[in-house]
Amino acid sequence: MKNKKPPKNFFKPLDEYERQLLKDIENDEFVPIPNQKEEMQKLVSSAKYTLRLLRKNKRVTIRLPKKDLEHIQNKAIETGIPYQTLIASILHQFTTGKIHISI
Repeated sequence: MKNKKPPKNFFKPLDEYERQLLKDIENDEFVPIPNQKEEMQKLVSSAKYTLRLLRKNKRVTIRLPKKDLEHIQNKAIETGIPYQTLIASILHQFTTGKIHISI
């Protein structure tokens, strides 16, 4: 069987985030996370906890303005978690009294 070459435009151009990441690495501005194993363990524990919660959750459908959803998705990208997890976390914090909203 012959090895097929990838299509001519197989690799997409870098997006702004990727270009900035490369620039930071080249300028020695990209530094490793201190206590990387410890931080990784925190993230793994958090993910496992979230998965346990998801198994017990009920599905809810809500309608949001498009701009609000885009802002939430951008915040989720900044924090490194899925946007639905971010929404669930915010609602959980509200229902447990950790955050307050004045209407």
